[in-house]
Amino acid sequence: MNSSLMNATRAVLPRRKLPIGLQTLSEIRSGGCYYVDKTAQIIDLVDSGKCFFLSRPRRFGKSLLVDTMKALFEGEQALFTGLAAETRWDWSRRHPVIRISFGGGVVSSEAGLVQRIQHGLRGNFRALGLARADDIPFDDVAGHLADLIERAHAASGQQAVVLVDEYDKPILDNITDPATARLMREGLRNLYSVLKEMDAHLKFVFLTGVSKFSKVSLFSGLNNLRDITLDPRYSALCGYTEHDVDTVFAPELPGLDRAQIRRWYNGYNWGGTSVYNPFDVLLLFQNRQFQPYWFETGTPTFLVRLLTERGFHTPDLSRLHGSLTLLSSFDVDRIEPEALLFQAGYLTLHGVTEPLPGQQVYTLGYPNREVEASLNAALLYGHGVPERPSFDTRIRLVEVLRQGDTAALRELFHAFFASIPNDWYRNNPIARFEGYWASIFYSHFAALGLDIVVEDATNRGRIDMTVLFAGAVWLFEFKVVELVPEGRALAQIRSRGYADKYRARGEPIHLIGVEFSRTDRNIVGFEVETLA
Repeated sequence: MNSSLMNATRAVLPRRKLPIGLQTLSEIRSGGCYYVDKTAQIIDLVDSGKCFFLSRPRRFGKSLLVDTMKALFEGEQALFTGLAAETRWDWSRRHPVIRISFGGGVVSSEAGLVQRIQHGLRGNFRALGLARADDIPFDDVAGHLADLIERAHAASGQQAVVLVDEYDKPILDNITDPATARLMREGLRNLYSVLKEMDAHLKFVFLTGVSKFSKVSLFSGLNNLRDITLDPRYSALCGYTEHDVDTVFAPELPGLDRAQIRRWYNGYNWGGTSVYNPFDVLLLFQNRQFQPYWFETGTPTFLVRLLTERGFHTPDLSRLHGSLTLLSSFDVDRIEPEALLFQAGYLTLHGVTEPLPGQQVYTLGYPNREVEASLNAALLYGHGVPERPSFDTRIRLVEVLRQGDTAALRELFHAFFASIPNDWYRNNPIARFEGYWASIFYSHFAALGLDIVVEDATNRGRIDMTVLFAGAVWLFEFKVVELVPEGRALAQIRSRGYADKYRARGEPIHLIGVEFSRTDRNIVGFEVETLA
């Protein structure tokens, strides 16, 4: 949308209520709230098949999506006035809807899972005005669900709709306790297996959650389940597009830097249109401040621990590659960091190539500034960095970069590495990984949300790290040595002409070769050359 049209739109449209925390269509539509219409995509989905699965990160509007589907199938026509569904949906048919959600509370035992499922099923029996069979054992949740589906079909004369929200939460809540997580998985697999058997009684099935467990582990036998997680047609089924922000939320934009909104909260992609995190956007419009709203609602403790244990080279997070199989490799007994990062929303799809037919290579990276800065701050603490020294270093780092003071930069990081207790090195094997020091160095810059390029490609090789800030270019090359500096880092920058790529900017270029000593556990070489 051009700027003149955007300004005209903003001048005409009144401000509405922000639907913060609202997950029901009726409350949003009757409450005078902003609403982003996803009904055209929902109808396209319904018209294309019967049984679907969608994985999206937390707080991405999945529950509202499920509630919208429920309202459609129940024929709540008044809620869709002015929306795409008003003229595209067949309002003459109403289907009984069975909605199951595991969103509330934590289940930590097999008995607790049975209780939770039964509570949800009882609510559906009541809502549909159906009696429960009294000859099915209480713990036979699969039998009770099958009975509910059959009775709903028989009573209404229309096939039933089953919608499952947060389908994986009982497993994820116990992911640090594999034995309990397995019990949750088996209990849920038993429940979901009914859906295949009840196919004749079902009009539509939709399951959604954060993680993407393999069909073998959780959906055994449900071979008609279609995974639309990476279907480009439904990439924007949850989240706000650029067009949504510029039109639906146009009255909220004045006074905010539009480019910063994009940099902070856009960038999530599942093979099609990129979207904004709706939770972030709504809180930004409410508070009028850029903050890591989404990240702060869930501390990725398990993820940080996993990356640390695996010796993950932190700079690699900005440019990971993997197959579809790898990105889907998430199970209680097999948790690949790449899969967890992608499914949880800390990394997103940046591109897909196909070097050979059927051999797709997916490129992952950070979706936006919020995630890059916040995750790297969390990873610093996971790498044994004391919180206070790390914070102080980052604040001082901004000043040093603005001043272009390379000597102060060396002193800053030397003092920082010296602040890590020796006991921590002895007790944590992560310090033995080749990329440990470079990871910490990089994460301090990344945690500030600076403009960073990792493995910056030139015509003569790749620069380990490039930082563009405050009218200057900083080129870093990292080496690990045993004890004494060898001078190879700066020599590599010079010999390969890494600076040539940035000479046209007309800014000072700082060439910095950093050498870390395994023995001293600190910087022993810090050579600098500045090109005016």
